[in-house]
Amino acid sequence: MAETAPEAEQTSPAEGETRRDFLVLAAGAMGAVAVVGIAWPLIETMNPSADVLALASAEVDLSPIEVGQSITVMWRGKPVFVRQRTPAEIEQAATVDLADLPHPETDEERVQRAEWLIMVGVCTHLGCIPLGQKLGDPRGDFDGWFCPCHGSHYDTSGRIRVGPAPRNLDIPEYQFLNDTLVRIG
Repeated sequence: MAETAPEAEQTSPAEGETRRDFLVLAAGAMGAVAVVGIAWPLIETMNPSADVLALASAEVDLSPIEVGQSITVMWRGKPVFVRQRTPAEIEQAATVDLADLPHPETDEERVQRAEWLIMVGVCTHLGCIPLGQKLGDPRGDFDGWFCPCHGSHYDTSGRIRVGPAPRNLDIPEYQFLNDTLVRIG
């Protein structure tokens, strides 16, 4: 009996360490689950809501737009000008000397298909809406768009030609889904 007592003392500390290790691991795991349980809802609130996601893109049917006609669609709360340009407008935009432009950009850099010009209709000076979309609107000195607030003139590619605007009208991200449908955004 005397010999069994020392063996029992030697196995007891080993069992205590095993229990302690298990308790530490279990408490750590429970803490990690609690942190994830608290953090997940907070992170989820940072995702955009369904109405914001719906505004992230807009599909535009191009089939009713005739040559020389423009329409305005809303995307992310901004007007987007969609114009089917005439062959004369395409030629005029392509033959501009880039040295004459305050913000040089070729027409090919601004359009995916020469006949379709798609751009955000907000003046880059102070955020006004340039005229030239509707029939009878003043189109400025370069047959494009004209911002009457401060006198910025844009050409048939939406490039700034004269006035205080610092850069061309912005081109949104877009892709043609087929010949008559384009997705903006």
